Amino acid sequence: MKRLLIVLLLFGAGYASAAEFAGNVGYFSDYRFRGISQGDRSPAIQGGFDIAFDGGFYLGTWASNVAPWSDGTIELDWYGGWAMDLNDSSAIDIGVWYYGYPEDNADPGLDFVEIYGNYSFQDFTLGVAYSPDYFAETDSFFYVFGDYSFGLTDNLSLDLHLGFNIFNDKEAGAAFGIGEVGDPKDQYIDYAIGLSTSALGVDWGLQFIGTDLSDAECFDGFKGCEETIVVSVSKSL
Repeated sequence: MKRLLIVLLLFGAGYASAAEFAGNVGYFSDYRFRGISQGDRSPAIQGGFDIAFDGGFYLGTWASNVAPWSDGTIELDWYGGWAMDLNDSSAIDIGVWYYGYPEDNADPGLDFVEIYGNYSFQDFTLGVAYSPDYFAETDSFFYVFGDYSFGLTDNLSLDLHLGFNIFNDKEAGAAFGIGEVGDPKDQYIDYAIGLSTSALGVDWGLQFIGTDLSDAECFDGFKGCEETIVVSVSKSL
């Protein structure tokens, strides 16, 4: 899958006249993915770029530093999909996302692929992602989420998020690392409440992020599932 996306990305670059390029880079006080810290509650530098083609097709790549899992300190993702406005107030977006850890030497491997689909209506977004073999080969996985962004002023938004992480069974959840010893879990909830604005030519964010997992249910006492505040500053290129 990664090789396919790379080939498509290079192929599409040959048609730059029919494509739009966009990039982004940002600083985050913690990299939280579905509520769980990916950098052991440490700051992260993240960035990527996209190529959008006529007809709604797009390709892109994205990277961030992560915790040193089995010598791997970089997450490098590739993705491609198709997005279309249905009317003035709604849109759909479907695609494939490859999560890669190129320096990783873990067994089982950490890389995984997801298929995703999102539907947006005005300020609401509903989405679902499916992985046939999730992070660290933990079997099939579904992620279902809802987002809502409310404009408080012309340049300040209140952003709400609620996500449901659903593993195939309790054995898969235990393999991933959630639940206490002898009492595994097959799902957990993540949530976020945030404020976002733009000033001085950059985008600013402040988020309160958490999960319904206790420390004992989070990777044998890891505190990266606890509620936290994440501050971010990012720039579109």
